Amino acid sequence: MSTVNHKIEVDTKTFIRFWLVILGFAAAGFIFFKAMTGLFILGAALFLAIALSPLVNKLADIIPGESRKLPIALSYLIVVGFLVAFVAIVAPVVVDQSIKFAKNLPTIVNNTPLNSAALNDFGQNLGIHDLRGQIVNSIQKYSTEFANNLGNHLMTSIGAFGDFISKLILILVLALFILIEGPDILHQFWSNFRTNNRVMRAKHIFERMSKVITKYVSNAIMVALINASATACTVFILSLIFKFSADLALPFGLITGAFSLIPMFGSIIGGALVAVLLAFNTIPAGIAFFVYTIIYLQIESNFISPKIQGKGLQLPALVILSSVTLGVYTFGLVGAIISIPIAGCIKVLLEEYGDGFLPTEHKKRTRRKVQYFLPIHRQTTAKDIQTSTDQLNEAVQYMTTTPSDPTKPKK
Repeated sequence: MSTVNHKIEVDTKTFIRFWLVILGFAAAGFIFFKAMTGLFILGAALFLAIALSPLVNKLADIIPGESRKLPIALSYLIVVGFLVAFVAIVAPVVVDQSIKFAKNLPTIVNNTPLNSAALNDFGQNLGIHDLRGQIVNSIQKYSTEFANNLGNHLMTSIGAFGDFISKLILILVLALFILIEGPDILHQFWSNFRTNNRVMRAKHIFERMSKVITKYVSNAIMVALINASATACTVFILSLIFKFSADLALPFGLITGAFSLIPMFGSIIGGALVAVLLAFNTIPAGIAFFVYTIIYLQIESNFISPKIQGKGLQLPALVILSSVTLGVYTFGLVGAIISIPIAGCIKVLLEEYGDGFLPTEHKKRTRRKVQYFLPIHRQTTAKDIQTSTDQLNEAVQYMTTTPSDPTKPKK
């Protein structure tokens, strides 16, 4: 039995090229990893600029003149003013309610069934002496430490808050420049490729993706405003019934409105948070508001959202849930907000460059092209030309000659 040995020879140039490609991919991955924060900031700025463009366009239609700088400045004043007002109204209320709850927790415990002797009897069965007293002492100790150390916790988190503020300012500045200079840059870019069908198709896709983002953001803001208004009215009514401060209506409405911008679970989280904060004042008010939240979510999901969003992005529930999950675990709260528009943009790409997973605009356009333009571009054969020529000659001969026999049937 003979053995054949195969020898593979690789020249130096191929060997070097192979390892250069490997190193190039590794370097690109390393640079992408290092630039992840910067890319995230740039993407958030682009998302904000696209979301603000409808407001800028509406203000540009109202304000006379061709310059877009004043509408952009007014749009920024509206957005920044809302953010400042939100923080100034909501943050003190949340901190005040938390401190009030920590201070009043021992009183709340004493007014609950923990005051009964049955709890001590249960502790005796477990071998614990004075179980109720130990629970009350632990709660009092925790509430005292929480109130005393609240300032320390705020000071330790000021670094993270400052980093968030610096990134937010950078996003706002980048979005401002995108709104001011972006349209001119895009116009100059697309004008260089007017005869290139592929680039013009890419322009069409980019415009569709922009419309997806603007439509989603505007509809989501409308639903959030309705949620915030309903919450504020409900809290005001509960304040009249349970005798707590009516000043909580506005900040609690802002809380539920802000959380409702988070897809899928934002509304229930915001409602539960407001219910807990109301329970710090009076427990029945918290329970009543939580019941209201359950009822309102049914109305919102079945009537309000379908009416405002319409068919929306036409994304299956599985795709929405998966997108939100990936967004949350990748970029946190911001990822949850932008995950569905990104999924809508991916859907646009699938529709344009593939068969997609739903009835697509690309299929409709292709069907219309086939219907209208296929007869024009049908391939003409020599037989078709000869048939048409014979028919034309026959028609001309009939029109220029008179039949000799009137009884002869005309052709």
